Amino acid sequence: MTKAKLEFTHGGQVARIVLASPKANILDWVMMSDLKAAFEELVPRRDLKAVVLIGDGPNFSYGASVQEHLPDQIANTLEKLHNLLLTVARAPAPTIAAVHGQCLGGGFELVLACDLVIAEENAQFGCPEIKLGVFPPAASALLPEKIQRGWASSMVLTGASWSGATAAQCGLVSRTTAIAGLDEGLARWLESDFLPRSTAALRHTAHAIRRPLVRALEEDLTVLERMYLDELMAEPDAIEGIQAFLEKRQPQWGSPRLT
Repeated sequence: MTKAKLEFTHGGQVARIVLASPKANILDWVMMSDLKAAFEELVPRRDLKAVVLIGDGPNFSYGASVQEHLPDQIANTLEKLHNLLLTVARAPAPTIAAVHGQCLGGGFELVLACDLVIAEENAQFGCPEIKLGVFPPAASALLPEKIQRGWASSMVLTGASWSGATAAQCGLVSRTTAIAGLDEGLARWLESDFLPRSTAALRHTAHAIRRPLVRALEEDLTVLERMYLDELMAEPDAIEGIQAFLEKRQPQWGSPRLT
């Protein structure tokens, strides 16, 4: 099954990377490898003015594979996601996440690595990891770089989902469109604010404005991943939450380990 595909539009000036495993577009190891390879393929293209990341089917992405968060796989999962996010944040042209439907967990973290977000007003953004007894390392590092810390804390600590309209209110989403209006809204945005611009100016400006984001990925995320692997995964609740999700039952939380 196709996991990700790369397309070009507007005479090669816009790259379109599609998460092509509907309806969930899960970010499993294969999908993350495919996406990273697609972004790396763009590096030598000097004519790019924008890179669009979009999900096929009714949703952007349900997030990373919960199965690949089990103890024997989680380190590899975090490493693959970390490398993918760094590759996105170093893309050779401005990156735009075009979001409809559900955009959750690792899929949401992928969006956070992009420069800009356009979303349908009823799209749903969320970090549900707290409900599984864990936390999202990448979102914890990147959200405070994108929006005010109070908004970021609310999303990560409660696991609440935000509509596209709410995400725009806090500054996470740059533009919203009507339901089923994503393609049209994206096309208008590209034609008004990207295609008429200098390619060199767009590319250098993107690299300049991303510096805090790249630093958060290189430094903060590394620290948070170690906390996740060395401390959180030693807690019984972290395993219980993931197992309960896979077994489709309510988790039975215990007491934290004494340190």
